[in-house]
Amino acid sequence: MQIPYKPILPANPQPIVIIGAGGIVNDAHLPAYQKAGFEVYGITNRNRSRADDLAAKFGIPNVFDTVADAVANAPANTVYDITIMPEKFVETLNQLPDGSAVLIQKPMGDYFWQSKEILEVCRRKNLVAAINCQLRFAPFVSAARYMIEQGMIGTLYDMEVRVTLETPWHLFPFVMVHPRLEIQYHSIHYIDLLRSFLGDPHSVMAKTLKHPAKELSSSRSTILLDYGDTMHAVINTNHDHSFGPHNQESFIKWEGTRGAIKARMGLLMDYPHGVPDKFEYCIVEEGKQPAWKELQLEGSWFPDAFVGTMASLMRYKSGETDVLPTSVEDVIKTMAVVESAYQSSDNGGVKLADKLKEIN
Repeated sequence: MQIPYKPILPANPQPIVIIGAGGIVNDAHLPAYQKAGFEVYGITNRNRSRADDLAAKFGIPNVFDTVADAVANAPANTVYDITIMPEKFVETLNQLPDGSAVLIQKPMGDYFWQSKEILEVCRRKNLVAAINCQLRFAPFVSAARYMIEQGMIGTLYDMEVRVTLETPWHLFPFVMVHPRLEIQYHSIHYIDLLRSFLGDPHSVMAKTLKHPAKELSSSRSTILLDYGDTMHAVINTNHDHSFGPHNQESFIKWEGTRGAIKARMGLLMDYPHGVPDKFEYCIVEEGKQPAWKELQLEGSWFPDAFVGTMASLMRYKSGETDVLPTSVEDVIKTMAVVESAYQSSDNGGVKLADKLKEIN
């Protein structure tokens, strides 16, 4: 079966200036842009030596001392790629030329009030702004989206994300100390993904939890998105499964009235080395026993999905498409779901004691 799942590249790619030089730039952004043939014109970072190292490794011709220096020397049609921590987004966005194209690393702020500030500055400066919610563009997600849009598994009624593994949070020192670790910096991917398939939920029920022997603010979550009486949409994450690979899980599953799709997210298992992805589907045929088939896909979440977010922004900026999937106007709604999940977790469910009182 042939399925179009690779991102459409822009006819005329614009030059990129990267603001930030962290691990994600080395591991995903720059390998993705190199793979796609995008020109990275320059890079800047508050620690100049890190920018110098990446420039040498990936052949970036210009290293700038500051954001202001980068803006002053950038080509007029530059796409800015912001990869710094969220608390610096507004300050940085304010330094960009009005009307610029900008790809902003997720999350869109650490708190919803920050998300609204980011949206305000993007609107005020008329920025063509997208958030790097790149899981939407992973090969296994794009393949599933095509199959579902073509009606191949019938009417979608169940979508599940399950992650049960041991995550090496120490590789992300600035993130692991965050007071909103799990949902804000991990499950946000899945919340955004579910929204991209199902739209905005009616309500959110969630609980995010700590590990009793760890200092992390949270490392396990269950999030249930309410889409009415037939759609089951749930996210279950457990980053504390330190019992070897045998029972580890990392998958997205879609179930419909005529079939199902299951995609293993291999990147998360034995991170950062990962294991191979796996894309399976089952189409129910009348009179036949259900049978699962495997479809071979090229690429993975890292770095290939990062091609998709940048390519979609470039194509939108140049007028090749009128759709910008991860625009700030869309992802602000993902942030509203994230905030609602924390509110639900803090407030808890129905108190059983209130019901027990009714017995006496």
